[in-house]
Amino acid sequence: MSTVIRVAAALLIDAHQRTLLVRKRGTQAFMQPGGKIDAGETPRQALARELFEELGLRIDPEHAVALGSFSAPAANEPGCQVQADLFEVLTTQAVMPAAEIEQVLWLAADDTPAVDLAPLTAEQILPLYRARLNAPR
Repeated sequence: MSTVIRVAAALLIDAHQRTLLVRKRGTQAFMQPGGKIDAGETPRQALARELFEELGLRIDPEHAVALGSFSAPAANEPGCQVQADLFEVLTTQAVMPAAEIEQVLWLAADDTPAVDLAPLTAEQILPLYRARLNAPR
């Protein structure tokens, strides 16, 4: 049985309908911004804290739209599974990589990124992002 890492993650969407991927220092895979949920935090609170620490974004946690819980092998921790509470967050703010974030990448729905993607991002979140953009609103 593998160790489960619980995280809150953002499907962060900008004014151009692009989504943000981040790469942590010392790693190869790009993934959604977010991070581990601390004891006593709700997933929304963790998401707001992580987005501020990692990207300088201030969000109202209540405006984050819950998209569900997703699970996949962890990109950077062998033998572990990541379980992500995923939220859609719309922003017009500029992002400033901070803390452990080394690189950010804005990705349009029709882009095929020439970078390594975390399994959760590649297999579940990007397909969900593309489907949401193509769905009638």
